[in-house]
Amino acid sequence: MSENVKHTAGQYLTFTLAGEVFALDITAVKEVLELTAITRIPRMPDYLRGVINLRGQGVPVIDLRRKFGLECAKDSVNTCIIIVEVDGPEGRFNMGALADSVREVLEIGADEIMPAPKMDSAVKMDCIEGIGQQGDSFTIILKAERIFSGEELEQVQVPTPSVAEKIVIEPAVRVRQVQP
Repeated sequence: MSENVKHTAGQYLTFTLAGEVFALDITAVKEVLELTAITRIPRMPDYLRGVINLRGQGVPVIDLRRKFGLECAKDSVNTCIIIVEVDGPEGRFNMGALADSVREVLEIGADEIMPAPKMDSAVKMDCIEGIGQQGDSFTIILKAERIFSGEELEQVQVPTPSVAEKIVIEPAVRVRQVQP
């Protein structure tokens, strides 16, 4: 077992995409949200569904099915947004990942994690940390920081200004009441 695989032992949030079970290290997951209104941004990649307002912060949301080249599906009552903290070109920021459903948090031991097999897959191989095996079940463990390339992170990063940097915008048009 390699050092890298030993490092992956721990707790993982499991979720489904197209009937397959995936997992993210729980330390990268900030919260899980019910599906909410997503504002589409023009001229962005297909996999970028848009942004959501999370307590006053714009958070980009990506559709992992599209990102990984899986069959698209309609959102359901189980569809949710996993908020993950990732490193971007300008520091750490939150990103939402659309999942078909969230399952559970699993404790996966080092002896239950195999290296990712070298094979052609819709999921980029460098995004896969390993394959967790518990009994007859397999879980594809993803590396949150590898789901996007640096260029993609620049496209989707929504900076969160500090309080000192926030700009107060005055209305440009004043509404005048018209008397009948």
